[in-house]
Amino acid sequence: MQAGFASAGDMIEKQTSFIEIGDGLWAFTAEGDPNSGVIIGDDSVMVIEAQATPRLARKVIACIRGVTDKPISHLVLTHYHAVRVLGASAYGTPEIIMSDTARSMVVERGQEDWDSEFDRFPRLFEGHDEIPGLTWPTTTFSDAMTVYLGSRRVDIMHLGRAHTAGDAVVWVPDAEVMFTGDIVEYHSACYCGDGHLTEWGQTLDNIASFDPQAIAPGRGDALVGRDMVKAAIESTRDFVDSTYRPAAKVAARGGSLKDAWVAVRAACDPKFRDYAIYEHCLPFNVARAYDEARGLDTPRIWTAARDKEMWAALQD
Repeated sequence: MQAGFASAGDMIEKQTSFIEIGDGLWAFTAEGDPNSGVIIGDDSVMVIEAQATPRLARKVIACIRGVTDKPISHLVLTHYHAVRVLGASAYGTPEIIMSDTARSMVVERGQEDWDSEFDRFPRLFEGHDEIPGLTWPTTTFSDAMTVYLGSRRVDIMHLGRAHTAGDAVVWVPDAEVMFTGDIVEYHSACYCGDGHLTEWGQTLDNIASFDPQAIAPGRGDALVGRDMVKAAIESTRDFVDSTYRPAAKVAARGGSLKDAWVAVRAACDPKFRDYAIYEHCLPFNVARAYDEARGLDTPRIWTAARDKEMWAALQD
């Protein structure tokens, strides 16, 4: 057991990549750090995921400027987590889009999430003094909305609860490419601390029903080709199921959070211990799986204080 959160000591800068995954569609990836997506339309650009700070956002912008000089007109935020949204001010875009559920979660827990994530993962918040405050959308949607970047159609949809209650995906029908946020990961641990683990699999099925040719996942390499897409979806499903089922068995017999931790490690370590941010995610994943199995539908709000209390309980 580490003395502190695994991510707190992770201060090594990650190498970034900018990969074209369809005509005018790009995935910005960073060795397991949060990804961003780029959609180039006729006259403007849509970005998916803002990054954690304006400093990191400028890395995405520099990549965009390497392939187009079109203005950035839209920013889509697939959910409310600080590492995804707090770099938004760097883009200067007039339109920031979230699901209405995601916006409500900013109201309910946005500041607490920011404070919690800042303590958990300090490297991602280097340059945090530039963040002007919480990121708020200019436009929200319930189930789906469509944006036209000239003639290019972009569908933004809520396909079910998974990583959070308000997850959005972005579908580009002319290229059959999807940007999934953290619903799908590739060789990176799923963060389930605010998730709905028993519904995640159905949401993955809903994504698979589009039969994407490529996916830009929330973390990990871009997924190009249907075989790679299918493998990543099934690996994500296995990760979530392997987290929830052992915790649910422990909860059913009245076991403790520490008992759930031991059971989940036994199931997940052999398959996933080499995944990016695995050790960072695991305590939060176990805590949420244990809560969900005991009937807590709405994830409890993580705060810096609760993070430390949970960590201490797992070390006893």
